[in-house]
Amino acid sequence: MSDPLPLPPVPEPFRLPFHYGALHQIGIDWLVEPEPVRELLAKHHPDLTAAAFEDGRALVSVNYQLYFAQYAFGGGVTQEIELNVIAFPTAERGRLPRLDYAQYAQGWDQTKLLGIARMHVVCDNPFAIRAGRELYAEPKYPGWFEVGLPSLNGPAGDTWNVRCKAASLGPGDTLEQDAAPLLDVTARLDGLTAVAANSAPVTGYGTDQEGRLLAGPMNLYQPYRWYDLSAAAHSGRTRLHVHAPDSDLGRDVRALLGDEAPSAAGAWTCQSPPVAAHNRPYYLPTGPRS
Repeated sequence: MSDPLPLPPVPEPFRLPFHYGALHQIGIDWLVEPEPVRELLAKHHPDLTAAAFEDGRALVSVNYQLYFAQYAFGGGVTQEIELNVIAFPTAERGRLPRLDYAQYAQGWDQTKLLGIARMHVVCDNPFAIRAGRELYAEPKYPGWFEVGLPSLNGPAGDTWNVRCKAASLGPGDTLEQDAAPLLDVTARLDGLTAVAANSAPVTGYGTDQEGRLLAGPMNLYQPYRWYDLSAAAHSGRTRLHVHAPDSDLGRDVRALLGDEAPSAAGAWTCQSPPVAAHNRPYYLPTGPRS
């Protein structure tokens, strides 16, 4: 039996676990041909194997997050989008259950070995970019976002529109926005019935510069909402459009999903419940004015 492995370091000024004050998230899953997925996974994470689902197909996922965190010095809001491959540590193959996509999406893998192997993470918060790189070996780099999201403070509906644009890091860890769009993601989930999915903790995989494989679980304190989009009637519910096909992100998206993304197999969402509401005011009777 091999000796236990040491825990990865937690450099200053970071503290773990990282606690989210609120999280709003949309993920879209595609079942795709496995060979391009295996090639890209071998390049980025050689100790992982792509999971196989119906007809041996691999699973590619894009997810967008908007989250708030409270720190000792105040608060911060972060947005990011990830391109992931669902994979597992090759050495743990014998522990995996045999699942189809719907079973995986609803959280039937209680080993939590089927995790997200990150290919790209685009983020609008320089501090979060540094944390992702140093703590979890995430391939994280700057971008910014224009979004339209379901909200209790907005019109009724359940449509998500996310546009990711290019950015760079400027002096003093500032974000310098570029007007060029990279990627658009749309999910129209209006009128669909969601299923509660017990899929957390979600295991996120990273490979550091020394080639060591890291696994970072993320707990969610409520079920995800999963939408089955496999029926032909739902084929137009999601859309992914690459604006920068020659970027690293654009090339990898096209390698995994093709020039036109296929119909999605499913989508999943999380929206933190509100903690307070400031209600509509009302008039009070007043006496005669002099």
